[in-house]
Amino acid sequence: RGQASGGMSAAIEQRNQDATCYCGNLDDQVEEELLWELMLQAGPVVSLHMPKDKVTNSHQGFGFVEFRSEEDADYAIKIMNMVKLFDKPIRVNKASQDRKTMDVGANLFIGNLDAQVDEKLLYDTFSAFGGLTDQPKVMRDPDTGLSKGFGFVSYDSFEAADLAIECMNGQFLSNRAIQVQFAFKRDSQGERHGSQAERMLAANNPLARRMAPHTMFAAGPPGMPSGGMGGPPLMSQAMPPPPPPPPMGMGGVGVPAPPPNMGLGMPPPPPPPPPLPPAP
Repeated sequence: RGQASGGMSAAIEQRNQDATCYCGNLDDQVEEELLWELMLQAGPVVSLHMPKDKVTNSHQGFGFVEFRSEEDADYAIKIMNMVKLFDKPIRVNKASQDRKTMDVGANLFIGNLDAQVDEKLLYDTFSAFGGLTDQPKVMRDPDTGLSKGFGFVSYDSFEAADLAIECMNGQFLSNRAIQVQFAFKRDSQGERHGSQAERMLAANNPLARRMAPHTMFAAGPPGMPSGGMGGPPLMSQAMPPPPPPPPMGMGGVGVPAPPPNMGLGMPPPPPPPPPLPPAP
């Protein structure tokens, strides 16, 4: 047993951390085979490890998936994060990612949410503006599990947070105009995130890494015009502009000749007669 444990430790040390994803919030019914098949949709999987309890032999709600390349791991994060397995949104992020060093305080409050808006929809919507340091949170009633109508999103930069506020505040999400603004700081007297002091600290933080925005839902496959995944290509790229109309009455190529007795030298037809006066 000691050799097996040592072999597992060695395998973890040899694992490519940059190509490894952490998968959390897994339901008890999720097994290694299911997680392997799911992640295989994003790219070739090299190894998978789900730590298990030594007594019950059940997994502890998380696992690690190593992909063949870092690009495959990045792609898995973009398309698999917040996907629901057994009605629980799973969390997928880089195993080497230290959220403490990435949390700069660019935390947003999302209000007036429709009851149908879940964590996945928040992720798909707000990850397009920049990297998220944590999964979006929809605050729910602990007894019923129903949404309370607000949530939170945390970015790895204030530029991304500012862009999200500018683009999404007052916009409709599931037929309701949402509120997007900086969240209140914890243990503060009404002070919100986004202050000048926070921004200066974030700019001088050498450990903060900015992740690329999530644009998988806006870009098509390679070689396809940027008209949207599965949508029609842009008209300006797909069709040439129409030719200019030919001169009127010249009977050029492709234009029917004028009928007889309608030559250019013929005078115009006489005007219609004036209307008759009304009868007395």
